[in-house]
Amino acid sequence: MKIKSVIFLIVLTTYLFAFVMPEFNIHYPSYFPAPSYDFKKNPLNRRTVELGRVLFYDPILSADSTISCASCHSPYNAFAHSDHELSHGINDQIGTRNAPPLFNLAWQQQFMWDGAIDQLDKQAIFPITHPKEMGETMESLVKKMNASAAYKKLFNRAFNDSIVTDVKILKALAQFQLTLVSSNSRYDKVKKGKASFNSQETNGYKLFLKNCNVCHTEPMFTNYAFASNGLPINNALNDFGRGGVTHQSADSFLFKVPSLRNLSFTYPYMHDGRFNKIQSVINHYTTGIHPSKNVSAPLQQPIQLTSNDKVDLLAFLLTLNDTAFLFDRKFQFEGSMK
Repeated sequence: MKIKSVIFLIVLTTYLFAFVMPEFNIHYPSYFPAPSYDFKKNPLNRRTVELGRVLFYDPILSADSTISCASCHSPYNAFAHSDHELSHGINDQIGTRNAPPLFNLAWQQQFMWDGAIDQLDKQAIFPITHPKEMGETMESLVKKMNASAAYKKLFNRAFNDSIVTDVKILKALAQFQLTLVSSNSRYDKVKKGKASFNSQETNGYKLFLKNCNVCHTEPMFTNYAFASNGLPINNALNDFGRGGVTHQSADSFLFKVPSLRNLSFTYPYMHDGRFNKIQSVINHYTTGIHPSKNVSAPLQQPIQLTSNDKVDLLAFLLTLNDTAFLFDRKFQFEGSMK
């Protein structure tokens, strides 16, 4: 009886602590840089994060209630997708770009392949309102949610106010996405002194530092810059990348450098999903670069790799997979935030 009482008190105390003090912080390794996101403007709150997760998986965000954020950003693909090259939206419409993975967003200052959005708190507006994605308006979405007793209850828990607004929706979605931290790969275990690379991975790591690290800078495995990696123009899309935002010729066909973390699960690769295999990407950098004045300086000359080098480089890249992140239930629809 005493044991049951103790267990009851522990559960009750945990619940009361979460209710009275819902704020919490994201956790990341000491070798990660400091996040660039300003948490003072949108402090993480356990109940707001939970609301954000519910919203992320709810197709109510789309005009016809058929498409959710998770439709293009599956947790099992590191919040990317592998079903098709380009994103799919309402009415079976096909988008213009490959859906990028979502993790370690607290370290990003610009979003989308072209950096058109510079605040995570506003990023969700684009897919929600894009006619080929969710095709909804923020006004209509707010109206739908204010008509939902369940959502009014969730918003009241998160914000101490049951009135749903577009700002609250965006803040909640941002909070959930900020918790998507991937830092438990084999590479991370090596950095933490809990594992070691084998000889093939060690050589692949050396090759990576020599040939790839300038753009895919560790430990985030991106420098968050925009660059042209020498892809031949996709005439079907005619996508100018960063140039379409800045309208500067120097930015034409520049796209955000993606992180290489969880690479095995985020295919197809590139902004237009043209490559399905990591090997195809490696081959592009050795024999497939299309020369132009905007190609990134490190890629003006093809990367020199032997067949054995490519195998070793791939072996290292596979150490960046974080399966604990992919299957973490607190990021999934049916999971628990406890």
